[in-house]
Amino acid sequence: MPLQILLNGAKGRMGQVIASVAGEMNATIYAGLDAGDDLSASISRCEVIIDFSSPGATAQVLELAQLHHKPVVLGTTGHTPAEKEHLRSMAAKIPCVWAGNFSVGVNLLFALTQRAAGILGADYDAEVVEMHHRFKKDAPSGTAARLLDIILEERQLTATALRHGRAGLTGERSPTEVGVHALRGGDVVGDHTVIFAALGERVELTHKASDRAIFARGALRAAHWIIGQPPGLYDMQDVLGLK
Repeated sequence: MPLQILLNGAKGRMGQVIASVAGEMNATIYAGLDAGDDLSASISRCEVIIDFSSPGATAQVLELAQLHHKPVVLGTTGHTPAEKEHLRSMAAKIPCVWAGNFSVGVNLLFALTQRAAGILGADYDAEVVEMHHRFKKDAPSGTAARLLDIILEERQLTATALRHGRAGLTGERSPTEVGVHALRGGDVVGDHTVIFAALGERVELTHKASDRAIFARGALRAAHWIIGQPPGLYDMQDVLGLK
């Protein structure tokens, strides 16, 4: 029997793609909701919630999921650091996969970035560049934010090391800063490049998405995986067995 999904954010770009590929992933969207709809009226019959809506809706989704004992696949981005900390504690009380990017290739990029950041020392300057379509509302992207977290964790740095673009007389680059550059234009689905540049050489790790369906299939794969998992906060590394 197909997996019964409550999809929040059904009219958004990702929501529409998830609905279009659900059938091929042995799933069905039994309820597609958006801002203003009552989640509580539809939640009891679903097996899992997939949320690609807005940052302001995340807390309510997690509260209802906890109340009704439903697992969640959460793909919404754009939360502040303080909001993330609070929401992570909420999400850990239920089975929840929360990822900034559900692509298999991007999650391999995460693993490779962690490996590279650990091997290449402070003499390799780290920069992250991402580009998305003109309609994207948050920056940097959730994927870029995760890449930055990986670099900071591996190099034992805090968020104060991040440099969001540069302008004016900035002086020489310090060895501990990590550059962040968000580009917007056209219909770009999602490009991410991590650069490790030293004197004499540089290493670049790049992923380019050309079809939003890769994210939808990953989210549906996570929805199948999270069924039966114990309460806890998971990511696509867990789903794909990359940890």
